[in-house]
Amino acid sequence: MKVTWESGDAYELYMGRWSRMVAKPFLEWLDPEPELRWLDVGCGTGPLSDIILNHYKPAALYAVDQSESFIKSAQMRLRQGIQLRVGNAMALPVDDNAVDITVSGLLLNIPPAPDEALQEMVRVTRTGGTVAAYVWDYAGSMEMLHHFWEAAVELNLMADVMHEGKRFADCNKPALRQLFSDAGLTDITVTSFEITQEFPDFEQFWAPFLAGQGTAPTYLLSQPEADQTALRDLLKARLPTASDGSIKLRARAWAIKGRVDKAVATEDDDAAAD
Repeated sequence: MKVTWESGDAYELYMGRWSRMVAKPFLEWLDPEPELRWLDVGCGTGPLSDIILNHYKPAALYAVDQSESFIKSAQMRLRQGIQLRVGNAMALPVDDNAVDITVSGLLLNIPPAPDEALQEMVRVTRTGGTVAAYVWDYAGSMEMLHHFWEAAVELNLMADVMHEGKRFADCNKPALRQLFSDAGLTDITVTSFEITQEFPDFEQFWAPFLAGQGTAPTYLLSQPEADQTALRDLLKARLPTASDGSIKLRARAWAIKGRVDKAVATEDDDAAAD
C-alpha cells in the first residue's frame, strides 16, 4: 500500500496542526543563537521554518522536502528569506558544512534507512554545529493514531501490519540516543514534549482521515465503504468525548539534539576500517 504525502492542505488538516504545536517548544528547547545558517529537513508545509524565520533571525535558511506540492505550499505560507528545495533526506541537495544547525520534524522514522538520513544531516552541518529532530512517541502516547489503529485492527486483523505504534516502536528515548551516537554526534540530549489537541466534535476529528494523506488515511480509503463506516462508528463510540461533543487527545514527541564533531566520526571510521 503506497502512502501518499502530496497535498499540502490535506497535510495541514491531518498532521500539520499537531506538528505546529510541537515546533514552538522544540525550538525554545534548542535555544539557538541568532544569525545562524539553518537547514530544515523534511520541512513539509513549513511549520518549523515559519517559526525560525519569525523568531530566530537566521542568517540563511534552507528547507528540503521530497514532495514538490509541500514545497509549493511552504512557499505560499512563508515570506521571502528561505531557500526551498525539492530533495530526498538521504541525498540532501546541500553542500558539505553549509549550515550551523540542521533540524527535522517528524521525519526520522520515515526513510528506509534513518541512519543514512542522519549521516546526511551531519555531512551538511559544520563541526561544532547542531543536529536536532523530533518524532512522535507512536508506541507510547499519540492518542489520535492509537485510537484509530486499535479500532482498525479490531475490525480487520490485517490492519496490524500498518499500525504505526508497532511499525515505529523504536521512536523512543534509548533508540534515538543510540541513532545519534552511532552517527558520531556528541553532547546528546533527549527530552519530550506533550501537547493536547481539541476537536470541537467528532466530524472535525474524522474529516482529516478522509483526505488520504498519511498511513492511517491511506489505509482507511483503501477499504470498502461499509468497512470505512464500521471503523468510523467504532471510533466515535470509543473516543473520549465530553458532554458538549468535544474531543481532547494528547500526543508526546521525543526530541533529541547533538553536537557535530567530525573528528570523532573520522576516528570511528578509521577504527572500523582497522
